[in-house]
Amino acid sequence: MAQTKQRDVYMVIGGNGFLGRHIVQQLLERGDIVSAFDIVERYNDVQFYSGDITDQESVASALRKSGTTCIIHTASPHAQLNNPELFRKVNVEGTRAIIAAAVEARVRKLVFTSSAGVVFNGQDIIDVDERLPFPEVHMDAYNQTKAEAEVLVLEANGKGGLLTVALRPAGIFGPGDRQVMAGFYQAYERGQTNVQVGENNNLFDWTYVGNVARAHLLAADRLDTPPPAPPVSQLEKQPTSSDEVPPLTAAEVNLLNYPVLPVSLTTGSQRIPTCEARPLGPFITLPPNGEKIAAAFEDPNSPATPRPVMRTRFDQLSEPALKRAKVFNPEVNPLQVAGQAFFITNGEPVYFWDMPRMVWNELDKYFPGKRTPKSPFKMSRSLGMVAAWGSEWFSYLRGAEPIFTRFRVTFMTATRWHNIEKARRVLGYEPEVGLEEGVKRMVEVRAFFFLLLL
Repeated sequence: MAQTKQRDVYMVIGGNGFLGRHIVQQLLERGDIVSAFDIVERYNDVQFYSGDITDQESVASALRKSGTTCIIHTASPHAQLNNPELFRKVNVEGTRAIIAAAVEARVRKLVFTSSAGVVFNGQDIIDVDERLPFPEVHMDAYNQTKAEAEVLVLEANGKGGLLTVALRPAGIFGPGDRQVMAGFYQAYERGQTNVQVGENNNLFDWTYVGNVARAHLLAADRLDTPPPAPPVSQLEKQPTSSDEVPPLTAAEVNLLNYPVLPVSLTTGSQRIPTCEARPLGPFITLPPNGEKIAAAFEDPNSPATPRPVMRTRFDQLSEPALKRAKVFNPEVNPLQVAGQAFFITNGEPVYFWDMPRMVWNELDKYFPGKRTPKSPFKMSRSLGMVAAWGSEWFSYLRGAEPIFTRFRVTFMTATRWHNIEKARRVLGYEPEVGLEEGVKRMVEVRAFFFLLLL
């Protein structure tokens, strides 16, 4: 008789924050036991533990009292704060204390919220996957400390029975957001929605918070799933080159060879003409079965035609690349969850300025007549850098924090989108809420709040 898998008891560290709260809600919705560890209690629907994550004993005590078997660690200061000391204390020292407390309390799983920004150095990021190393110099202290914390988490995998994974979400937005939405709404209030920095030809990844939360649950569920093949460190003779690595197992091949369809939550599905479903085009005589062929192409419920998976040796999930990964890290199979990092996005990058315009257009539905038509003002990236330098210098003289900075100009004008195939195949992650629907949900909550104040 098959044994029932033991259900985890969850603690969300940072459970009263933006992402943490969405994770708590999703855990509650599926009937899990969950508690929150944070500085301030904002909700009363789960067991709450107050404490400082840099205090190992405080964390360990809460873990023991709650009976936690899986930690989801989302606690982090806002990235827009200009406080490197706070970033280091919370992101690095706090994560170090959480790992030690988890081992002390014999917790089995740790899911860590990293950031897609850990690989960003100011240059364009184009369809990058998890092989991209950290830059020698990060753009900002926040992502520098996030990268250091991610290293601590992944190096802790297997220590004291602890299994760890790091997720790298990009551009999180959604209901409850106090960073992205706050900036967009501020521009809306100031009448600055006609201003654009750069050419708006840079694709950018945004990710709906509910999708990010679901990715954390998937990672937690699959952390203790056995890999599709043992790590090469368990072989009788450990390979020293990819040529010595055994061929992929049937389980690995099965994981890699089924087709994953394009994400089409916002754009809608795009049909590819085939011999059985295609537009007929101009003709003199209707081809045999012509009406059936044309109707099949127009049928919105017609299943997408799966395409064979084609890979080159440069593909992250090709056999040569996987063999190299096994040699580089013999303790971890590259197709397992434990000990790995995964990019998490909506899988539908858009031009950067299209996102705020989507938000502003949605706000117009709640505040009709708020905006007056203005001629667009487009500022080049180089001019934006000069203006940002002036803003920083002026703010320095006044002893204030600059609103317009060179980092923000870089952020707004750089291409930044990521490959999520590994997360889709290994975690089973699929975004469920598209950008357009996510913006509607976010603006609805924000607009309702402001309408109450009127």
